[in-house]
Amino acid sequence: MAEVVEKKSEEKQENELFSSALEQDTQKFVLRLFKEKLPNTYLYHNYNHTVRVVKSTKEIAQNSEIIVKQEEALVLAAWLHDTGYTKQREGHEEISVQIARDYLEEQKVDKETIKLVENLILSTKMDRAPKTDLERIIKDADSSHFAKDYFSETSEFLRQEFKLTEVAEYSVSEWRDKNVEMFTKKHHFYTDYAAQHWKLQKDTNLIAILKKQKKQKRKYEKEEVKAKLKVKYKDQSPDRGVQTLYRTTLRNHIKLSDIADTKANILLSVNAIIISLSLSNVIPKLDAPSNRHLMIPTLILVLFSVASIILSILSTRPNVTSGEFTREQVKKKQVNILFFGNFHKMPYDQYLWAMNEIIYDKDYIYEALTKDLWLLGVVLNKKYMLLRKTYTVFMVGIIISVIAFIVAFWLI
Repeated sequence: MAEVVEKKSEEKQENELFSSALEQDTQKFVLRLFKEKLPNTYLYHNYNHTVRVVKSTKEIAQNSEIIVKQEEALVLAAWLHDTGYTKQREGHEEISVQIARDYLEEQKVDKETIKLVENLILSTKMDRAPKTDLERIIKDADSSHFAKDYFSETSEFLRQEFKLTEVAEYSVSEWRDKNVEMFTKKHHFYTDYAAQHWKLQKDTNLIAILKKQKKQKRKYEKEEVKAKLKVKYKDQSPDRGVQTLYRTTLRNHIKLSDIADTKANILLSVNAIIISLSLSNVIPKLDAPSNRHLMIPTLILVLFSVASIILSILSTRPNVTSGEFTREQVKKKQVNILFFGNFHKMPYDQYLWAMNEIIYDKDYIYEALTKDLWLLGVVLNKKYMLLRKTYTVFMVGIIISVIAFIVAFWLI
């Protein structure tokens, strides 16, 4: 082993200038070739991928027992292995071999090195198992993205490349399945260095894919359950028009109740003012002999105002029921537990039980809503009847009071 390392060191010193210059020229050649001839649809197999393969090749080679001449051929093969994509995808390895041969012959590279580069390029085929240490190195370098923390990004570039080049169009979930199959069944590292230093990150990437796959599977299962439930209860689900009917009717009932309360408050305020003015300004002056003729009109006005106030209070006075119900009443649908007056004295567990009885019975739900609307209508009818009487009493009282005042002044 020491002799091999020493021999490698000597050869490296002798060929350092040549190798460095040739690699720089090759790098410039590949960059120019990709810029001028590689279609923009190749989002993965491009110059960036080539640079990544070259770096990985050097990393493995520097930690392997190979001579400098072999390392030089490896690096050249890494730079040139995907140049065939500039002409076609299918059989690009053979095209890459032809491009590499023509280029290296122009660079006056020896035939032995050219032949080795050609073999290494062909060894990058997906279905070809490596036979030599050099082939194992470039094979692992070509798939080094499996063991990088940016694997998800490069993988997405490859998926989009397949789509743009019309090779295949995979959904996100289908692509995950393909990656899992590749990680677990088709790919493994061949060199000792990659197996020792890259396997951990590769396994980490696989776990990340499996987690996303599992999460997506749970999501699909939930959507499938929802779809089945939707189909199952499609006929039982309420029509949107029915929902709108209940919602609109309830809103109208509440608005009408607010209007009634506002009208009652107006009458209360007006009659309270009339009584206040009468008590403070008119009634104290009635004991004078000159004002006794105003006693009857004032009394009529005050009495009608008091009657209006009483009727207004009756129209706005809340009517709370017992606040209790029995299980028997709930089961027989004899109580409306949607109204607070029917449950405010009940324990929470009893009320929860009653609500569950309603929730899981569609007919009970709509019967309860209908009953609630009907009871609101009954209350509104009572309010508006009392308001009508209140306005009538107030109007009659004002008319009679005015007539009484006119008659009183006329008699004087």
